[in-house]
Amino acid sequence: MSVAPLQTLPIDQLRQRSSTKWRRYPDDVLPLFVAETDFAPAPAITAALHRAVELGDTGYTPPDAGIAAAYAGFAQRRFGWQVDPARVRTTCDVMMGVVEILRHVTEPGDRVIVTPPVYPPFYECIPEAGAAVERVPLLDTGTAWELDLLGIEAAFAAGARAILLCNPHNPTGTVHTRESLAALADIAAGFGAVVISDEIHAPLTAPTAPDGLGAAGARFTPFLDASPVAARVGYTVASASKAFNLAGLKCALMVTADDATSSVLRALPDEVEWRTGLFGAIAAVAAFSPESDEWLDAQLVALHENRALLADLLAEHVPAARYRIPDAGFLAWVDLSDLGWGDNPAVKILRDARVALHLGPLFGAEGAGHVRINFGCSPELLREAVERIGALAR
Repeated sequence: MSVAPLQTLPIDQLRQRSSTKWRRYPDDVLPLFVAETDFAPAPAITAALHRAVELGDTGYTPPDAGIAAAYAGFAQRRFGWQVDPARVRTTCDVMMGVVEILRHVTEPGDRVIVTPPVYPPFYECIPEAGAAVERVPLLDTGTAWELDLLGIEAAFAAGARAILLCNPHNPTGTVHTRESLAALADIAAGFGAVVISDEIHAPLTAPTAPDGLGAAGARFTPFLDASPVAARVGYTVASASKAFNLAGLKCALMVTADDATSSVLRALPDEVEWRTGLFGAIAAVAAFSPESDEWLDAQLVALHENRALLADLLAEHVPAARYRIPDAGFLAWVDLSDLGWGDNPAVKILRDARVALHLGPLFGAEGAGHVRINFGCSPELLREAVERIGALAR
């Protein structure tokens, strides 16, 4: 089955956007930092939002906006995962969902495990919920990153009450295996702990493309579907915002698969769900509909090509860089330590090459010498950015 190429918007048009990616820096800077993509929106989303504006449909989000049913259909089609819409609630965004769940499953001062290098807001949302961060870094096997299950078990044994999982992982793009997720669930269950799985990048796991494009062997497993134990101890927080570039529209889903965990979601204040944006709900329903599958497949192909292109460009222009092609997403974790540009090489790259990358140290101590590159852009923009960085390395 062939997939029509996805349109990347011209840079002159992109610079008319008012989002952070295009307004944070002057026009001479190429922005490859924050997780926004440069593709034209899925037509079904554009049509749904256009219709809402025409109608003046800008009020409060209704109790049932259709998101739970739409996501259940999407999860079945894309992941083979059966989600009960009755076990789904919505809120403003993924990090808000994480905070609200943590407030109900931990006590003030409880420790919550994170697996750095990891998405910087993890370090902020845990204290916001009244808990404390417990670091158990990913293991680097030399060819892949893995959960340090022994380290996680030791942290639970020492009193940690929960783990905030990034699945797929940001910034490494790691897709955790079903076996490792099931093992994690068993460990958590043994200590009466819970797992909160941030699955915002899940739709961008490469093999969901019709021809299986992507890193060999990568296949996304929803944490709640990893095993019966995982269904019992876990909470999933998800959104259409990364796969469909909808971060500004504010809609996320909190999903459970067990009576006890579902009762926690039902006990959340109504205000948590009221924070869902109506445009976010409308866009999410359109994104998760079968009508948007072809667009998503085309994006997966484009991202697959850019993953490989980035590897080639770095090998040619920045041969000292170390880059492992990710299993999912549009973010690349690149080690520039051998260039001698210090613990935070993105600072020099912005100043001297006028390319904005995400700062490696923000992801944890393991990010020293690293940058995160957003390759959800045109091949031409990606090439120019790497060539600029390469000119500094010569």
